[in-house]
Amino acid sequence: MLASGRPALDVVFWRCVFAAGALVAYCYFTGAFRAKVTRRQLAIAVLGGVAIVLNWLLLFVSYRYASVSISTAIYNVQPFILLGFGVFLFDERFTFAKLSWLGLAFAGLLLILLEKPTADYVRGSYAWGVLFVLTAATGWAIAAATTKYLTGMPPQLIALIHVLTGVVILLPFADLVDLPSGGRAWTLLAIVGLVHTGFMYALMYSAVQRLPTHLQGTLTFINPVVAILTDVLALGHFLHWTQLLGIGIILISAAGTTVLPRLIVTRAAQSVAAAEGDRSNISNADRADR
Repeated sequence: MLASGRPALDVVFWRCVFAAGALVAYCYFTGAFRAKVTRRQLAIAVLGGVAIVLNWLLLFVSYRYASVSISTAIYNVQPFILLGFGVFLFDERFTFAKLSWLGLAFAGLLLILLEKPTADYVRGSYAWGVLFVLTAATGWAIAAATTKYLTGMPPQLIALIHVLTGVVILLPFADLVDLPSGGRAWTLLAIVGLVHTGFMYALMYSAVQRLPTHLQGTLTFINPVVAILTDVLALGHFLHWTQLLGIGIILISAAGTTVLPRLIVTRAAQSVAAAEGDRSNISNADRADR
């Protein structure tokens, strides 16, 4: 978004336009248009589209107020927002352990907020940037929750409805007079729309429909790492040690609600299976001795 030199609203608009073109072709060749979609499903998909477009818009805006790395780190609280939706919408359990991880993540967020960003491209109020990115994370969680609710509907069709919703919403506000100039700007916008949205979101929505909400957060773990590397290598912005500590705490907390429970269950199942195997071997050996 920063490299394109365009306002956040225009970037999101062209992202939706390019993604819509790619997803129309994808839906056609995969037969997704033959799926039966009820009015209720369409309305829920449109609601998800509004949420995901709001997510993109506010996340891009937050970069100017809080920097790429800090915004992406704070954005990683989305698994906890999604966890709350899972409790209220999908009757998933909210245990004391998950509540503890949530409290730890909040502590990490406070550490990040102790130091203001020092990047040259940051302008305006830091508090507004934090508010924008938290609202963006909520928008992503709403979109993910609605996508999970639409299990059985082709994920590429859901993604298409989302980006078409974005085109309709943003068209009255997009600057169609002062268009991006130069091949570089158009190339960047096309990559964001075709690859990062059209291709990636079709795959991601397919995973969202298959995974429990508490596991979907694992898909976002790589974002803060990439964002920090981008901020340092491409934009020359280095984080304070308290901010790096806060980012690490948020990632560990998110892992505590997603990856660790599955690892513990898997290890426990393997231990039980190994113990049962040992008992069986001992029993067989005793019979042989007799």
